[in-house]
Amino acid sequence: MLPEHIFYCGEAGAQARIARLIEATEAAGGEAIETTPAILAKLSGKDNPQTVIGVYRERGAEGEAIERESAPIWIVAQALRDPGNLGTMLRTGDAVGAGGLILVDDCVDPWSVEAVRASMGALFTQKIAHMRWDAFIAWLRAGPGQLVGTSLNANLDYQTARYETPTFLLIGNEAKGLPAEYEKECDLLVKIPMLGKADSLNAAVAAAVMAYEVLNQRRAQ
Repeated sequence: MLPEHIFYCGEAGAQARIARLIEATEAAGGEAIETTPAILAKLSGKDNPQTVIGVYRERGAEGEAIERESAPIWIVAQALRDPGNLGTMLRTGDAVGAGGLILVDDCVDPWSVEAVRASMGALFTQKIAHMRWDAFIAWLRAGPGQLVGTSLNANLDYQTARYETPTFLLIGNEAKGLPAEYEKECDLLVKIPMLGKADSLNAAVAAAVMAYEVLNQRRAQ
């Protein structure tokens, strides 16, 4: 995927890899602009920016565009509010070989600066889709897929459960968790043990714990 615009400092353009990117961008109809470190700092919002910045077209997909059997794990986030959590979920998805992140209901913008930064490039490897809950459930039930929710109301330990392929890990809103009616739709409702005084994990951390448990069960098989 090539950027539509690329901004770079003069010394960066001399690097072979960057030079190839500039050439490919221009060949595809994009624009390459040589600029200064001060302007790059303004564009990136960072005091010490990288020497190259790319501007890409937003990517997104409806549920029908997701090939559910192309990956064993998918992360589903409901009403996610924190861009850092969203970016971290994308990064986790990349690490475990997930297919992508499905955003359900009203979620934070996955293309915000904070989310893009937190993804550490994973937004280029993970599919991102947006759906309302009713549309997501209808799409999910039209094919294979096990919906696994995390909840403090569950009795089943997350390591005791057995996960089927493809597994859709449903993570609720940071403050409220999953609505009761959403929990009822889950094929499995599991609980991550909390041994301290806090009553819940950060949403992105919970997604990572669950994703690696699913991955470890796949590896054991």
